[in-house]
Amino acid sequence: MNRPDLKVLFITGYAETAAIGEGQLEPGMQVLTKPFALETLAGRVREMIRA
Repeated sequence: MNRPDLKVLFITGYAETAAIGEGQLEPGMQVLTKPFALETLAGRVREMIRA
């Protein structure tokens, strides 16, 4: 099943530039790097749901 409207949040221990390389993420995709506060994760999820 193809879901082009599905939003994806990648969580990684690598720096954001290392995680996505030289390329750009597709629309609806974001990266959150560790460590992060739980409030940061919750805020990012809320932001992505509303967008």
